[in-house]
Amino acid sequence: MTIHRLSLSLLSVVFLNLLGTPFPGSAKDAVPAHQFQIPASDEGLPGAGPIRRYAWFEKLWQKRRGTWSQEIQQDQQSLVFLGDSITQGWKSDMGGSFGDVKVANRGISGDTTRGVLIRLKEDVLSLNPSGVVILIGTNDLEEGASAEVITGNLKLIIAALKKHNPNMPIILCDVFPSSESKKRPADQIKKINQLYAAAIKGDPQITRLDTWALFADENGNAKKEEFPDLLHPNQIGYHKWAAALRPILATHDFLETQADDFTPEPGFTALFNGKDLTGWGFHATAKVAKPKKTNPKRPVRPLIKVDIAFDGKTSSNDGRYVAKNGRLIVTTPAEGRRIQQLWTTREFPNNFILKLEFRATPNADSGIFIRKPQLQCRDFPLAGPYKDLKNYKAQDWNEMVITVKDGLAHCTCNGEVIEAALKVPATGPIGFEGDRGQMEYRRIRLKELP
Repeated sequence: MTIHRLSLSLLSVVFLNLLGTPFPGSAKDAVPAHQFQIPASDEGLPGAGPIRRYAWFEKLWQKRRGTWSQEIQQDQQSLVFLGDSITQGWKSDMGGSFGDVKVANRGISGDTTRGVLIRLKEDVLSLNPSGVVILIGTNDLEEGASAEVITGNLKLIIAALKKHNPNMPIILCDVFPSSESKKRPADQIKKINQLYAAAIKGDPQITRLDTWALFADENGNAKKEEFPDLLHPNQIGYHKWAAALRPILATHDFLETQADDFTPEPGFTALFNGKDLTGWGFHATAKVAKPKKTNPKRPVRPLIKVDIAFDGKTSSNDGRYVAKNGRLIVTTPAEGRRIQQLWTTREFPNNFILKLEFRATPNADSGIFIRKPQLQCRDFPLAGPYKDLKNYKAQDWNEMVITVKDGLAHCTCNGEVIEAALKVPATGPIGFEGDRGQMEYRRIRLKELP
């Protein structure tokens, strides 16, 4: 390592420590707009890679940051959206997409990961945010930065946020697809997102949202009907982004904070009380021999040594399954993928009708166990296998009805048949599996038949 590189590394550490210092957060501490000037040189600045200095960008940077410095007090404890023009274009209130949630838009058109790093203390940490939603990196790519450099800056951003508040939820959105014509080819965006995922793997404070799969076409590029210029979303695109975020925000208590007042129909019994995991638990799993070679893409499968019941508990002992306001949530695994199964503690030998509703984040993968066999329950359009359903509502609630009679299960999603005669054993419990993404189930009830 050269002395020059060592100096820059030390300066980055110093800067990160400064980011972690308290910010007064009062109007008297606001900084005049003219002081928000982009440093003339990269020398001594944290991170690496491009910092834009076009005249239009410097003017916009100074204007927006100057305005924000006057709003520090009023924006305290906001849910902060941090990014570039895609975030800025969502308006100051994020288009009213999140109801009464207090939000603060801290996007600057044209910004890069290094630009965000430089302005993080004043623009974000000063607000003592209740949560942060991040979408950044596409402009770095246009400026020729490598995926490794972009990810290095993201790591510094994440580290500063975590140091400021180790309990604050952070939602990291995959970089959206664009186009090679915009100097943002699909393979490079995929690489960035892969490195982003690896950088946060195993960190329970951060939830990764698969917004690349949400928007990408069959070639990995943006769709004209959602991104007219192949870079910025239109109202259709923003609507889809908001819908993808809402389940995650509900899990973190920003939305849907009231209990579900649903009452089962006559003859149906609730299998989930909406308040805790009474009647549910983990089954002991058979010990599986470790593979000779470690495959980093292989899903984690925790070993459960003995049966565990969660009666009276609001979450499983590992936090993967959570009961909240009528929803049974299978949370996004910090590992990226983790196979986990939750079962009823009773079995169902009689014929029955099982009804429930489910909601999936983009490309989420789960399943419903009927006595033992698994019925795939996923974000079907992206994750399959039932990709052509006409009535499926992406990132919204969908109804599943499963009728078990004489060893066969007839299954529908919003009235469309997905399995006409799935073979099932003579008896067994009901279960839910988690793999990737967040899945939610609610209004789970069963009616036994003669």
